[in-house]
Amino acid sequence: MIVEHALLQVIPHRTDEFEAAFANAESIISSMPGFVNLTLSRGIEQPSTYLLLVEWERLEDHTEGFRQSDAYREWKSVLHHFCEPFPVVSHFDPIEDA
Repeated sequence: MIVEHALLQVIPHRTDEFEAAFANAESIISSMPGFVNLTLSRGIEQPSTYLLLVEWERLEDHTEGFRQSDAYREWKSVLHHFCEPFPVVSHFDPIEDA
């Protein structure tokens, strides 16, 4: 399993719109092959910062399967205009014994 990590800097006065759009967009990503789970958390100290964690079966499920799909273009059109700047995405390999 791979964990995708993205810090989303949402335009402060658009957080309510972002959360509503995300609730609708969740079905886009969750329908992708290799998708396992996701969590979206809102910052306490910085309420316009969100932490998105997405679990994928394999790295390629995200980088090739999702990112190169029509579903990603739809996801992008629904959500990316809320973020400034564009989020940096990193991938992690969980340590099972930790």
